[in-house]
Amino acid sequence: MSQTIVMIHGAFAGAWCFDNFADAFRGRGWTCHAPDLRYHGVGPIPDLDPHLANTSIRDYTDDMAAFIAGLDEFPIIIGHSMGGLVAQQLAAKGLARGLVLLTAGAPWGILPSTSDEMAMAIGLMAAGPFWTKSMQPVFEVAADNSLDKLDPISQRRVFDRLGPESGRALFELFFWMFDVRCAIAVDSTKVKCSVLVISGSDDKVISAATGRRVAQLYGSNATFHEAQGHGHFLLLEPGWERLAERCGDWISRHCV
Repeated sequence: MSQTIVMIHGAFAGAWCFDNFADAFRGRGWTCHAPDLRYHGVGPIPDLDPHLANTSIRDYTDDMAAFIAGLDEFPIIIGHSMGGLVAQQLAAKGLARGLVLLTAGAPWGILPSTSDEMAMAIGLMAAGPFWTKSMQPVFEVAADNSLDKLDPISQRRVFDRLGPESGRALFELFFWMFDVRCAIAVDSTKVKCSVLVISGSDDKVISAATGRRVAQLYGSNATFHEAQGHGHFLLLEPGWERLAERCGDWISRHCV
């Protein structure tokens, strides 16, 4: 069985998000890869690559599919936030031995479950035609939503590593009902591997209610866990060690 793990980070972020989890999994003897999505991982940059603005979720998925094609075996795929949506698309292509979704983006067809989730979309609308440009992270927004479970010093430290995100990708995630290409669609019937879905009980970006609906897509193949007291950036929040251990134990039982 697979001893290889591929970790896919979320919007505005980079592979560095998985440093803690990767160390924990390597301690179990597993090989871990955490590639940066295209144009990501460089942190805040004044001169944005002009191609980022028009990058689609499908582009991220195609890139990760090509990366996996270069491995010796199909991996366990772990995806956080937007990376969790990419991970689901890869699993639907038959590229995953197992799937771990951490506060993962919901596929096409799942509406927001909470007012906080709807507020994220409303905030994007205030930026005008955001789908035509690259979007820079805003500290106040991140601190109040994705980084709200970190102390102020950690919030600033993590935020300072964030970089720009594709406006097109954000449009596909938050306004999928207007996307004629259905870029975030996932054929859940083609996901044959075991799936672990972990949501933070206090996640304002992708609620636990939405996480449950994602798990329901995969029927008896899925296990859902609501991580009490955790928010959206649970990879770096206090108590991440327990979550990494839970993921590792689940992988050992279901995938290795």
